[in-house]
Amino acid sequence: MNFLTNLLSAPGLVGDRRRQRSGVVKTDHEIDIMRQASRIVATVLKEIAERIEPGMTTADLDRYAEQRIREMGATPSFKGYYGFPASICSCINSEVVHGIPSRKKVIRSGDLVKIDTGAYYEGFHGDSCITVTVGAVSDDATQLMQVAEETLYKGIEQVKAGNHLLDIAGAIQDHAESHGFSIVEEFTGHGVGRNLHEDPSVFNIRTRRLPNVKLRAGMTLAIEPILNAGSKFTRTLPDRWTVVTLDRALSAQFEHTVLVTETGYEILTDRTIVQND
Repeated sequence: MNFLTNLLSAPGLVGDRRRQRSGVVKTDHEIDIMRQASRIVATVLKEIAERIEPGMTTADLDRYAEQRIREMGATPSFKGYYGFPASICSCINSEVVHGIPSRKKVIRSGDLVKIDTGAYYEGFHGDSCITVTVGAVSDDATQLMQVAEETLYKGIEQVKAGNHLLDIAGAIQDHAESHGFSIVEEFTGHGVGRNLHEDPSVFNIRTRRLPNVKLRAGMTLAIEPILNAGSKFTRTLPDRWTVVTLDRALSAQFEHTVLVTETGYEILTDRTIVQND
């Protein structure tokens, strides 16, 4: 889950340079708990991806996510966070981040839908986002979604102890731009653990505006590039949460909670290892 830099001054945000540190290293016990929190998130997102269909509302998805998170012994990370009213962020087509679920938002065939959610379990958070296509979608939407997911994994491939945030950012930027897509710059990934947002900010472009933190084994990062089909610029709707592309072009996002290891990484929110009931 990203946050608006002009609304909040929490760690992990662009421009919050004074509070940037090296990131929190977790103990083995804490990592085990984060695996469980992240597995809950992965399960919920996998189930939503399998169930979403035209005619549903984003409120339907939110209700389902909250029910499943609580059934698995966790609480929704997002609900009530800085006043956010729901358990998921749901964004359709040109909506970028922080979309508020609503009974009035009906999902239609051809839509590109982003679902971001988190679970708080025994003192720790997991955080992840997916983009899914609903029904018959355009080739342009399919390509954007595919490249957005590839871009996330290009960044994750750079995760290992001794590498730096700029290694992640450079891989993300190069892959996205090589396919002609822009990266939304004012939102970043972040550390995640006891707090939903921790240091450091995990940026998605090469920049000197934030510290180029060296990665250490035991750090847990939420890596989450956002790609637009058109301009990188966005605006916030009057609800003060929902962000949309300025030119109304499509937007796609994927996010994983990732553990830094000595030799590489572990994707804690990996949906491919979740078993169906």
